[in-house]
Amino acid sequence: MSSIPVGTGTGVGSMPGLDPLRAAEISVGECELAFLPELPARGLGADMVGRAAALLVDMPMDYAASGYRLSARQSVMGRRSRDFLSADLDAFEEAWERTGLRGTDRTVKVQACGPFTLAASVELTNGHKILHDRGAWTDLVESLAEGLRVHAGQVEKRTGATVVVQIDEPMISRVIEGSVTPLTRFNIINPIPEQVLAEQFDNFMTVVDRPVILHDCSANVPWNLLARTRFTGVSVDLAQIRTADLDGIGQLLDEGRDVIIGAIPGTAPDPLPAAEQVAAACAELTDRIGLPRTVLAEHVVISPACGLARADEEWAKTALTLCSTAAQGLLADPTAV
Repeated sequence: MSSIPVGTGTGVGSMPGLDPLRAAEISVGECELAFLPELPARGLGADMVGRAAALLVDMPMDYAASGYRLSARQSVMGRRSRDFLSADLDAFEEAWERTGLRGTDRTVKVQACGPFTLAASVELTNGHKILHDRGAWTDLVESLAEGLRVHAGQVEKRTGATVVVQIDEPMISRVIEGSVTPLTRFNIINPIPEQVLAEQFDNFMTVVDRPVILHDCSANVPWNLLARTRFTGVSVDLAQIRTADLDGIGQLLDEGRDVIIGAIPGTAPDPLPAAEQVAAACAELTDRIGLPRTVLAEHVVISPACGLARADEEWAKTALTLCSTAAQGLLADPTAV
């Protein structure tokens, strides 16, 4: 049985605007698999990397001229990040309660920057990326895992829902390749072997103690790494899927894992797609893989291709409605499109 509610729509995480309550209302109202929104338009501490400052345990973060970096003590930026997350949790709980969803056996998705994209994005106090120092990134993996375990528990307590965790790893292929930009060209950041990453991710998931989805909307999804790990599923951008990716997706589906298909643009296209077109595009993917369309009802969720931060509110709401409507159609009869 799937670990997440399939045949549903959801969002990747980011939403437009500055109002956490309005974003939560849209997420809860339009998505069977509601998600805790992120609002990066609020600025420093609200983007994917800065939000991690509110989740890391005993690893304070600050902001310098060159970007986010670890700090010896708590910072104004760190407090700002925690305040944003607290406001988001309050707003989501209010929207959840208003809709009467407490006690309804629903599932909520929370998102966070993945540990290796975080390690490739945040500096140590000496200016090197965390990824440059194995001891530092090992500590980071442990810290984020513990922070997400606590965060997921808070969401469960506030909503009465089951929580699944999505980690965003858009830089994971660069970590594997060893192509993360170092402090200087003389300070090479070595690639991390897939086997080491797989062990780290599995340890990470053991601590988080909830189903974990890997989100990577790049054109270089690490299928070999996914095959080595026990991620519940993967979230990908349908437009980035090439013939070389089909075996990787097919293997995950054969193993009974779930795929969140990013089938809706992050900003409003012209013309706007119909739900039937979205469903047909997802069905075409399973046809290309050579799997029966029943997997669409058993292991597929539909989402926007990536976050909705650059959309306006109208498109954000419309996009999530399209995801849910298309998913419901595939759940009812995946052979009809």
